[in-house]
Amino acid sequence: MEPALEPGDWDVDSDASLVFMYDGEVLDTSNKVLALYLLEQQRETDRLQKQIARFNQILQDNVVTPQENPPLTKEDSLHKRFRRMKAPEFEGPANSIEADTWLLDIQIILDFMGLTEQEKIRCASLMLKKDAQHWWMTVQVRRNVTTMSWQDFMIEFRAMYYNWEILTAQQNEFNIFR
Repeated sequence: MEPALEPGDWDVDSDASLVFMYDGEVLDTSNKVLALYLLEQQRETDRLQKQIARFNQILQDNVVTPQENPPLTKEDSLHKRFRRMKAPEFEGPANSIEADTWLLDIQIILDFMGLTEQEKIRCASLMLKKDAQHWWMTVQVRRNVTTMSWQDFMIEFRAMYYNWEILTAQQNEFNIFR
């Protein structure tokens, strides 16, 4: 009894026909040209499979795991969106008109962004600089700003930066020219 052939094995029997294991089937062919062609194809297939295995090993050995940036937190994303709106900064002691203009500009942006009360306060407070930033820090000490509403923020802001007498006088002056 002849030993079993493995894929790619070949043997010549006594009749000079080629016995060949090809693609899972044992072929016994007396056509020597076909047999040699099949043998050459099997050798080429083996060579290519070895080459592919070497390439895969090289790729595996040289794989560089990309450094992933940590995902943006909701806070980071909110901050980026807000900064893209080019909100104006407010530095503090200014006339009432400048304070009112800043507050109006900020409110328009915040309303457009569709933010919650707390998000509005966090974004607006980011735009406070210099003296205004110091004022905000004192508000944070005096009040629990985590429960503060946007309306409360505006009341605190106006109490600090609005001169109601000047605003009323300017409003009256404006009404005269209407």
